[in-house]
Amino acid sequence: MAAEFLKKGWNVVGTVRGGASRTRLHDLADAFAGRVEIEIVDICEPDQVAALRERLSGRVFDMLFVNAGVTNDPTETIADVTTDEFIRVMVTNALSPMRVIESLEHHVPATGLIGVMSSGQGSVANNETGQREVYRGSKAALNMFMRSFAARHAGTSRAMVLMAPGWVRTEMGGPDARLSIEESVPSLVNVLLSRQGTPGLQYVDYLGRTVPW
Repeated sequence: MAAEFLKKGWNVVGTVRGGASRTRLHDLADAFAGRVEIEIVDICEPDQVAALRERLSGRVFDMLFVNAGVTNDPTETIADVTTDEFIRVMVTNALSPMRVIESLEHHVPATGLIGVMSSGQGSVANNETGQREVYRGSKAALNMFMRSFAARHAGTSRAMVLMAPGWVRTEMGGPDARLSIEESVPSLVNVLLSRQGTPGLQYVDYLGRTVPW
């Protein structure tokens, strides 16, 4: 996503977790000199999120997009999952992204966009097969929390987006996923850009199609 925005002329402030080795974001910073800033934050650590907010004090961003997530054993049901594993997935996928949005939303002006990476598996209406129960539940929770955020900010003209990127061949998506990064991300970014200036919250996929709640 960072690379796609850079190609379109945007500047990017991206984050990595502390202790991470060199990442593709570092490669982009080298390739696009002066247009990429890298911040260190683990969004599951509230103190680090607060410190990031302080470091960004006074900055204005046309778009804030939170992309973070983990999964568990996809065959693990609510009957099987341990409390610790349930908490790990829920904190990473639902609570922590919303803490980032709550902490940084004041950096986004009325003309800006706040987005977060959800999943089509967060759709309650579309869940006809079960499976991936804990992951599904975490993304459904994220969707609900974002709807609550949008309700509290009903008077704003900012655009808000819950994005379902499709099943993508990433480390988390696995090798059997239907889409490559190249098939998902450029369209995803175009959808985000098309939503700028549209007030309110939308739950859409990478092709701009509305996803049922």
